Amino acid sequence: MDAVTTIRHLVLVKRLSQREVARRLGVSRNTVRRYVEGAPVGDRRPTPRDAPKLGAVRDRLESLLRESPRWTAGKQRLTATQLWRMVRTEGHTVGLTLVKRYVREWRRQRAEVFVPLVYRPGDLGEVDFFEVLVDVAGRRQKAWMFLLRGMASGRDFAWVYPRQDQTCFLDGHVRAFRHLGAVYQRMLYDNLRPAVAKVLLGSERTLTARFAALANHYLFEPCFARPATGHDKGGVEGRGKGVRWAHLVPIPSGDSLEAISRALQARLDAEAQQKRDAEGRTVAERFAEEVPRMLPLAAAAFQPAEARSVTASRRALVTVYGGAYSVWCHWAGLTLTAYVGVDTVEVAGPDGRVAHPRLGFGRRSVDYRHYLPELARKPQALRQVVDELLPRLDARYARAWAHLVDVHGPRQGARVMAQVLKAVGTEGEDAVARRLEAALKSGEPLQLAVRPLAAAMPPLPQEALPEALRAVAVATARAADFDALLGGAA
Repeated sequence: MDAVTTIRHLVLVKRLSQREVARRLGVSRNTVRRYVEGAPVGDRRPTPRDAPKLGAVRDRLESLLRESPRWTAGKQRLTATQLWRMVRTEGHTVGLTLVKRYVREWRRQRAEVFVPLVYRPGDLGEVDFFEVLVDVAGRRQKAWMFLLRGMASGRDFAWVYPRQDQTCFLDGHVRAFRHLGAVYQRMLYDNLRPAVAKVLLGSERTLTARFAALANHYLFEPCFARPATGHDKGGVEGRGKGVRWAHLVPIPSGDSLEAISRALQARLDAEAQQKRDAEGRTVAERFAEEVPRMLPLAAAAFQPAEARSVTASRRALVTVYGGAYSVWCHWAGLTLTAYVGVDTVEVAGPDGRVAHPRLGFGRRSVDYRHYLPELARKPQALRQVVDELLPRLDARYARAWAHLVDVHGPRQGARVMAQVLKAVGTEGEDAVARRLEAALKSGEPLQLAVRPLAAAMPPLPQEALPEALRAVAVATARAADFDALLGGAA
């Protein structure tokens, strides 16, 4: 700055020529002229220079850069150094520095410019899944966190799921809307499979049937980011990382994913009461202001369970997503409807429903109560599955089985137990259990205790009898009467 002042003083006050000042101070006359004319300090405009070597290869560099997406992908990208090697192989003589400078400028001119957005209250929510680690019942496993973020207020809802499928995706929306008490006008997503069946031109999408049903149920507008551009919904992307660092370290643990999810959401709700913006308002206060501008909840919640048509095999098993589930044995061979939820599978048949916990591929859930009529006819099959059946029945059945094994052994005991199960099919589990308990206390044989009860004969009306017999009274016979008769016999 002192040199600038000196130059201007010598020329403008002392009236020395620019040539003389340049000679005295040892600087360029161009520098003296610029400072005298008032050019800002440090404002030096580079003089364009010809680059004949680059000019000779410029078109080829441009062509290779444009074509590179066809033979590169992901992290295997075309670098400036590799581009330089390619043109050198083709016989061009150009320096690496020139190529790097050209590539840098080529990419700068084509780099996307981001627009600072304004989020109106109640307008936009963003959704995504994030892979996380959790400890469930002492066992570490991979899970997926569903995260919905309100962009105007910063309100979050998170839930942890065992899978990243469509049922969990839909269930996350139902839980989020119920927890928030309202629905955002628009929802922004990636082009994920649970929501998008086909990506069309521009922002148009063909929605999957069940996601379209969800959007129609809650009346929000589904919006989608451009393919392979995560920054289109950078709010939820960045928040997902923040939630993992702030609330999932150390790795959360619990008896179930639901327990872990409830604890996580409680922490997010507590944070919403404390975290403030530059104006001093908490997230919860900002969210309360946007609720009136959101959509109201539907009168009934959307059912996220997926309905699938299944056929029961001759083993009375249905297969859903690779898992096998038992149904009532008289449903074997029928076409049924399975309702696949996040944690349960319910199978609806002609006379009711059966429910199972949802299992992974290749696993099987069998409730042997579904096979009681068959087990009543197959004692040896009963003997093989009795340990799996008894925990499903009243504890009195286990005591009866233990008694039968002690008295008759497992082979004959299975035959008697089959008679017990036959009685269950006609009289009900609780009624037979009471008869078993009474028989065990009295010492009565169990096969007698569960024998079919004789139906009581209804009394005949007097008019149904012949007139000569209506006045005849027959006393009830007693064993003593027969003893007297036998005593008089020769």
